[in-house]
Amino acid sequence: MNTPTAKPAVRPPLRALDEALAELLAHAIPLTGRETVSTFDADGRVLAQDVVSALQVPPEDNSSMDGYAVRVAEVLDATVALRVSQRIPAGSAGSALEPGTVARIFTGAPIPAGADAVVMQEDTETLADQDGFVRIKQAPQPAQWIRRAGEDVTRGATVLSKGELLSPAALGLAASIGMDVLQVAKRPRVALFSTGDELVMPGEVAPAQMRPGAIYNSNRFFLRALLQRLGCEVSDLGIVPDQREATLDALRSASQAHDLILTSGGVSVGEEDHIKPAVQQLGSLDLWQIAIKPGKPFAYGQVGAAHFIGLPGNPVSSFITFLVLVRPFLLKLQGASVLQTQPLAMRADFDWPRADKRREFLRVKRNAAGGLDLFANQSSGVLTSAVWGDGVIDNPAGRTIAHGDTVQFIPFSALLS
Repeated sequence: MNTPTAKPAVRPPLRALDEALAELLAHAIPLTGRETVSTFDADGRVLAQDVVSALQVPPEDNSSMDGYAVRVAEVLDATVALRVSQRIPAGSAGSALEPGTVARIFTGAPIPAGADAVVMQEDTETLADQDGFVRIKQAPQPAQWIRRAGEDVTRGATVLSKGELLSPAALGLAASIGMDVLQVAKRPRVALFSTGDELVMPGEVAPAQMRPGAIYNSNRFFLRALLQRLGCEVSDLGIVPDQREATLDALRSASQAHDLILTSGGVSVGEEDHIKPAVQQLGSLDLWQIAIKPGKPFAYGQVGAAHFIGLPGNPVSSFITFLVLVRPFLLKLQGASVLQTQPLAMRADFDWPRADKRREFLRVKRNAAGGLDLFANQSSGVLTSAVWGDGVIDNPAGRTIAHGDTVQFIPFSALLS
């Protein structure tokens, strides 16, 4: 009697990253609601208003140097000594400049009427035999060292636009036009948890006492930090026991008070765990195999009104998929106008002769010669590659890299803010 042959498991086709990202972002409807926060506390938040200036910056012509305000026509000859008729510190206004005199002026002080240039103090000398006189050693050019009124910001100008991710410089700009508070998008509420009996928290078990097969839960630490850097309100639910009912309870509870539930591990095809059936029981789940390396397995679904995203368990896979998929998803939830970072064209100072069928994100570091060095071990479990490197090369599928080739570099500094 012939024994039936078992049919091989059918694996879903690999999906292009751009296609998967477009579908993911289609689910990310921006959250309603905004809040008013102190400009001091708005770093990293997404602006929910246009910021329009009610004044011009600077408010009047002022000096960009410590020195002397002069009439250019009166100091064409470097041998001329002129009397210092007034002193103008920042925060005060001087009087009109008397003919045949100069005004001692300091950085930020208004230019007195009649003056048309500033000579920095290094280009002058005081005269010991003529008290109160100064000689200009170098003839100035008209408008030299003068900041014109409104050259930074004009009245009525939109200096920051709705949807902008606020940076320290943006906060300073807002403060320069008198904004002490800003309206920002509501923080996404994210529930973060891990499952797996193999996971152990640092500090609970010493390295020497780790049981066989146990690993420290590193993903929880960097995922929480990444979420907080994106302005999220994070509920860290820790490690959920690897039991069906415990998983269902955690998902139910998280779905009622959060906009997103984020987990890592347990989303590979054929993997046995409780996350997938629990999400499917409570809502919906799509398992995607994305054509990227590292980071192929990915899951998106919904539990009640909350989004669910499941990341791969390998640390670098989880790290990279967060940056290329979860980060733009969370930015869109906050109404950000720019969701992705544009790569920089840079030189590869290494060879990568092994073309892969998947799009690769290779961990690299800029070197002193202006090129990029490659971390030797590109395994998805080697988290040291992400610490050593300062960015990734976005390498298309099927492409090899030869020393000297131009590649597309994405710095971590642009992805971690």
